[in-house]
Amino acid sequence: MKRTGLIALLIALFSMNAGAQQTGKHTFELGDTAFLLDGKPLQMISGEMHYPRVPRECWRERMKMAKAMGLNTIGTYVFWNVHEPEKGKYDFSGNNDIAAFVKIAQEEGLWVVLRPSPYVCAEWEFGGYPYWLQQIKGLTVRSKEPQYLEAYRNYIKAVGKQLSPLLVNHGGNILMVQIENEYGSYSNDKDYLDINRKMFIEAGFDGLLYTCDPEPAIKDGHLPGLMPAINGVDDPAKVKRLINENHNGKGPYYIAEWYPAWFDWWGTKHHTVPHEQYLGKLDSVLSAGISINMYMFHGGTTRDFMNGANANDHSPYEPQISSYDYDAPLDEAGNATEKFRQFRNVIARHLPAGTVLPEIPAARPVIAIQDIQFTHSTPLFNFLPAPVSSVKPLTFEDLGQAYGWVLYSTTLNGNQKAWLKLKELRDYCIVMLNGKRVGVLDRRSGLDSIQLQLPAGKVKLDLLVENLGRINFGPYLLTNKKGITEQVIWAGKEVRNWKMYKLPFSKLPVVKTQKSNTGANVPALKEGTFALNTLGDTYLDMSNWGKGAVWINGHNLGRYWEVGPQQTIYVPAEWLRKGTNNIAIMELIKPEINKLSGITHPVLDVLK
Repeated sequence: MKRTGLIALLIALFSMNAGAQQTGKHTFELGDTAFLLDGKPLQMISGEMHYPRVPRECWRERMKMAKAMGLNTIGTYVFWNVHEPEKGKYDFSGNNDIAAFVKIAQEEGLWVVLRPSPYVCAEWEFGGYPYWLQQIKGLTVRSKEPQYLEAYRNYIKAVGKQLSPLLVNHGGNILMVQIENEYGSYSNDKDYLDINRKMFIEAGFDGLLYTCDPEPAIKDGHLPGLMPAINGVDDPAKVKRLINENHNGKGPYYIAEWYPAWFDWWGTKHHTVPHEQYLGKLDSVLSAGISINMYMFHGGTTRDFMNGANANDHSPYEPQISSYDYDAPLDEAGNATEKFRQFRNVIARHLPAGTVLPEIPAARPVIAIQDIQFTHSTPLFNFLPAPVSSVKPLTFEDLGQAYGWVLYSTTLNGNQKAWLKLKELRDYCIVMLNGKRVGVLDRRSGLDSIQLQLPAGKVKLDLLVENLGRINFGPYLLTNKKGITEQVIWAGKEVRNWKMYKLPFSKLPVVKTQKSNTGANVPALKEGTFALNTLGDTYLDMSNWGKGAVWINGHNLGRYWEVGPQQTIYVPAEWLRKGTNNIAIMELIKPEINKLSGITHPVLDVLK
């Protein structure tokens, strides 16, 4: 009892001391070799965690896990498309309340490194840019183009109103703020970087600013006068050399992104890296006094159609999966992994003498849900809104739609066999003739054409096109419009006169009540309920389903796709309720499926 009481007292004192360190205004400066907090060296041991990828109800719990691993800092991007989804309409509420996220970190005794960029990459839709930037003719992101700078300035001012009072020099816990993001991998315009710096200061970010870049790009992406951080390098001698070369021979030394694993995209093997490969590297950088930010400490889930994609001249289009588990120390549900425990052991050796880490919190409760039945199935054509008519097909951006699906409809003269081609399809298309599915087109594999045999008479052609995620990295940021972006060619001629039905699914469509209809071979909205007596996390087993997205109690949980590697969808306990729960699924290719179960573990490594 005495020993237990002593440990509890030490933990309490440690927590009180950490919190006390963050009361009142501080100075945070660059020393020649170390960061200086109130004139004393501070080694940041940070972990990246993104507030939109974690339910707000879980923020504090995840931060307690960070403390338990020995972290003293949280890193996060700020996501422009989350906060300004439409031009001039800002949202800092609910899960988007970044100020509340920072304040909770302060209450938990954690510092914050802020990354408002506004370009974030992050395997996030359009690298964080809002879709509507592409509606403005001539606007060019990551450039000195005036329309872009005006939109950027308005946004960063709005972010500054939320967060500049929380800078460490104003009594908050934000130690420093990153401008741009790995800009040297994109371009080398120092004037543009300096405009970034000035806009951040104008927005109220008057503390320590920095840039970050991988090794080959640090020279192009660094702005003289700001601290250059390094990404993806963990050899202490190389870290110090690269930063010294770009910072007048001085430190301090900061690895802004230290990767304990990697992310996944549809149709490719799940990425995992054993913790044994990292322990020596983590120990060496901490021993060298280098500050570090693990990307990711906790990935969470990319919900609400916000996954990004990669593509370049040498690789195909690669949309990322909904799970952002990342094989990180804290798994998708926020539970400690073996990697977490081993990292904790290493970090503990580098904490101030006498520091006692909190006990690792127990794993979150999990539940299995047997045989969820879908009692209603509404074919796509039964819940269409009023159409938009146009001679040529319009893009999502032309239609003022960010995400989801658009149905393109027209008529063809029948009784012929020919090829149908969608020029620059973005990104996935269900092809239907007279209300029945006849094929699928997929940008990932370059499949943009299908041979069709039309029956006699007038034939109705319907093309349901899905935005699978805008590209988040590289030069293709500038070619990111969605839908049918050029032409539809049938039998060698352009098809004209279209009706387009917008299906953004920002809210579930209101449909007329009808019993489950399993006969129609078209995409369908499936709806059902299930009852719970006990709450816990669960994982929806989607392995028998085809492709689509899932909502529970109004929360968009993300996409699923039979190709894998992700075969489950994580459901946080906080979004379930005792009694009746509502579930809806937009299923594209297997509308006949009517049953689903929740299991007690994720399946992230099965390809089909």
